[in-house]
Amino acid sequence: MSLAPHLVVIGIGHVGSDVVTNAASLGFFSRISVIDADEHVRDGQALDNHQATGVLPAVTDVTAADYSACQDADAIIVAAGPSILPEDHSGGHDTRNQLAEVNAAVIREVMAGVTAHTHDTPIVLITNPLDVNVHIAATEFDYPRNLIVGTGTSLDSARLRRHIADQAHVSPNSVQAFMLGEHGATAFPYLSHATIGGMTLAEASATLGFGPLDPNQVSEAVVQSAFDVLHGKGWTSSGISRAAVSLAQAILRDDHLIHPVSALADGVLGFHGEVSLSLPAIIGVDGVHQHLDITLNDWEQEHLAASAQAVTTIYESVRPA
Repeated sequence: MSLAPHLVVIGIGHVGSDVVTNAASLGFFSRISVIDADEHVRDGQALDNHQATGVLPAVTDVTAADYSACQDADAIIVAAGPSILPEDHSGGHDTRNQLAEVNAAVIREVMAGVTAHTHDTPIVLITNPLDVNVHIAATEFDYPRNLIVGTGTSLDSARLRRHIADQAHVSPNSVQAFMLGEHGATAFPYLSHATIGGMTLAEASATLGFGPLDPNQVSEAVVQSAFDVLHGKGWTSSGISRAAVSLAQAILRDDHLIHPVSALADGVLGFHGEVSLSLPAIIGVDGVHQHLDITLNDWEQEHLAASAQAVTTIYESVRPA
């Protein structure tokens, strides 16, 4: 990592705009280059952030750019492509997958632009359906697979920790728990190894006086919570933008944090590169440094298989002929 990291953000919609604003506010990046297919949107975002420095001087310079900016980028965050709108959500949880055909083409266009200028820059993907798009980027462009990282179930896991914390009446900072699998309808809670203050959920339930957590109910509540935000404000952006920027920071600082990121699953839990989905991984300067070969109970194994099948089915529908 350079002493003054350069971030490229591709796609300036609700999420991409929040990514730029969050990243600029950190003072971590010296420069943020913004790229969008709509040059007016791109230029407007850069100007908006530039004018904001008149309110509070900043160390981060935000400029409009094209794909050539990727050549000296330290990290790239991709938020390109349309997102789900409330009117598109019919009540099921598979709505993100309706974007597959359109956004598969978007990701292929983005990766073509990126790979024309770099093959060694970490890429953090946000665009839905996330796991399908991670798989496209990781398997179709001769890019180092460990450097293709999706935000995955990072935000889902934050929602899970909040849900468990609310049940136990403790801070979510005291909860260690992950959602795994698809970033979508088939995501599931990894409760068999979740802890509260170092206690198992069974121990915490007895000590703190809350009832046992049913994994099916927890799964439904966490997945539904994203759509509650969608129907309330029309889109989701705050949490996912923070997750993406945090992930980029963790990579550049070589933090070796453990995150449930979406990445090519190869040599872990019986997978051999046929699918990309979220599993706990150590994140560092080399992107996905190592997947953790975790132990799952029977319910979790069943739901991981279902999640992998769901992602594979959608990918097959957009696989190049």
